[in-house]
Amino acid sequence: MSGKTDPRAAGDGTTSRTRLDRGRGALGPALELVHTGRAPTRAVLTAELGVTRATAGAVAAELEALGLIRVDARPGAAAGSQGRPSHRLAVAEDGPVALAAQVHADGFRAALVGLGGRIVATAPGCEDVDADPAKVLVSVVEAGAELLRTTGRRCVGAGLAVPSAVAEPEGLALNPLHLAWPAGAPVRRIFEECVRAAGITGPAFAANDVNLAALAEHRHGAGRGARDLLCVATGHRGVGGALVLDGRLHTGSSGLALEVGHLTVNPEGRPCHCGSRGCLDVEADPLALLTAAGRDPGPEVSLLQQANDLLRNHYGDPAVRAAAEALVDRLGLGLAGLVNILNPDRIILGGLHGTLLDTDPERLRAVVADRSLWGQSGSVPILACTLDHNSLVGAAELAWQPVLDDPLAALA
Repeated sequence: MSGKTDPRAAGDGTTSRTRLDRGRGALGPALELVHTGRAPTRAVLTAELGVTRATAGAVAAELEALGLIRVDARPGAAAGSQGRPSHRLAVAEDGPVALAAQVHADGFRAALVGLGGRIVATAPGCEDVDADPAKVLVSVVEAGAELLRTTGRRCVGAGLAVPSAVAEPEGLALNPLHLAWPAGAPVRRIFEECVRAAGITGPAFAANDVNLAALAEHRHGAGRGARDLLCVATGHRGVGGALVLDGRLHTGSSGLALEVGHLTVNPEGRPCHCGSRGCLDVEADPLALLTAAGRDPGPEVSLLQQANDLLRNHYGDPAVRAAAEALVDRLGLGLAGLVNILNPDRIILGGLHGTLLDTDPERLRAVVADRSLWGQSGSVPILACTLDHNSLVGAAELAWQPVLDDPLAALA
């Protein structure tokens, strides 16, 4: 064999390196396109990035080398298609994961979430939430660390969802009204310390659970494709809201925007934990439905499950129907006010609100249309959230964001 170098091979190598160098700035945008399902093929990726096919190929190959995506070079042509089929792109099923944790009034849960918002593994949820946030977060992080040991997955970071506004930049849970935690608990610092103590690498984040649900739904669920997305949800207790503008969460100057649970929708209504009266938080959550229907909440399952079961299995009961209609009217009034202020192009509802929408969709849409200037045009779709455990998925999105921003630096 000759010691000479084939000039064609050298030229091809130089060209490949040049293409990759040009495309390094596109690695993050390319990964986000695959992550959110907006680039299922290399041809779509090329068009979305506005680069040459060769550069898109180099970018996809680099992401595959990092273990983040898979490139199927022989997908086979679809029936009736013409020409050479484009390579298919998908997230790597055996790739890295993010540790996601969620705490709510009825317990906490840990999970591992891969790219694409796919939940890889979950730990059994705990129903006991201690009044000391440090004890709770130690337990949930230990559960997540055990999942990492069991699966052997690489972890890119950790995210925490909590039922409270989280003030920035300190990461303080200002109003964990439905937990026994002290107001202003430094949940992000505590979570970071627990993550480090467990030997988990990568950054750690904390945010409000409904904000994270909205982020997850916007990237992977019912909010995909919306430009200005309003999310309102009631989980185990209370009501929360979130707004995604141009693909980014709108959290305000200090992380406290969209506290919609404290909109007054019934001036003569129930006293609220915030000191006001008739807020959405106490007029349109699971406890409000059970109370209005004359049901005594039991300790066996969560309030959310009890309320959902009541709507799904006993809606023919006049007392249940009347209670549901009252909640729909209160919720619709609140949504109408938000539509007038925010003018979203889509509304998604989570938790019990999604069940109310499924149970009587026309009534809720009629209330919003009648009470809002923009809603009267019928141009604001109202949909139910579609992701299971969307707050957990959203918590993972926090940990994935540095990778989406700069895959090479984040995985170095």
